[in-house]
Amino acid sequence: TGALIRFACEAGATLAGARSDDMERLAEFGSAIGLAFQLADDLLDLTADARQMGKATGKDAAAGKGTLVALHGADWARKQLDGLVGQAHALLEPYGEKAALLKAAST
Repeated sequence: TGALIRFACEAGATLAGARSDDMERLAEFGSAIGLAFQLADDLLDLTADARQMGKATGKDAAAGKGTLVALHGADWARKQLDGLVGQAHALLEPYGEKAALLKAAST
C-alpha cells in the first residue's frame, strides 16, 4: 500500500514536469501517507467492529499476521499516525494553497 501511494505521488509529479527536488518531496509525502494509511488500516482492524468498517475485522490476528499495531499497541500506533500525517503535511508547506487538496485527502 505504501509503495503504491508513493508511486502515485511520484508519477503525478513526473507527469506534471516537476523539478527533481519537488519529485523527491512528493515521493517522501507519498511514503509518509502510505505508511500512515497502513497503520490506520491495521489499527482499525484491531479496534473497530465490522459494522463501523463495513467489512470483517480481526483478520490480521486470525491469520496470524504480525503488524506494528499488534507489536507496539494502539496508543503507539495513534502517535505514529499523527506524526506521519504531520510529517507529510510539513512536506507540502512550500506549496501553500496549491497543496490544499493533498492535505485534505491525507487528513
